[in-house]
Amino acid sequence: MNAHETIHAGCVLIGEAGLLIRGASGSGKSALAREVVSLALGTGRFGRLVSDDRTRLEAHHGRLLARPVEPLGGSIEVFGLGIVRRPFEAAAVVRLVLDLSDAPARYPEEQDRHVVLCGVMIPRIRMQAGAISADVALGCLSGVCDTIVTL
Repeated sequence: MNAHETIHAGCVLIGEAGLLIRGASGSGKSALAREVVSLALGTGRFGRLVSDDRTRLEAHHGRLLARPVEPLGGSIEVFGLGIVRRPFEAAAVVRLVLDLSDAPARYPEEQDRHVVLCGVMIPRIRMQAGAISADVALGCLSGVCDTIVTL
């Protein structure tokens, strides 16, 4: 990936941390983004949409920034309803990438726990597409998932 690129993904800002959500079309990216923001707000934390469907990424001083692609800022898809407008942030520093897939590894390998985007290494988790995983995403973004138990 170049120093900047536009990708098929969504991003939300929770507190001061950006969560980049990637996955195939129809995998539940927008629904998960809305759930994570709602859960954060319900626990008294700041939560806001950054982008939906298309996200512009760029490396800036060793950090990965996510921004909405104009004119899509503030727009998010609600399945069965269409595109709706929501308050949004103009940018977020990505602290976690969440990849939605049909068959994530049950026990991921160590090298699968990070991804390099625009030359910046970011922690990554993979979740089952369509699964209810907002609490897991929020916990991992908060550092709750940092401890890995090795058997």
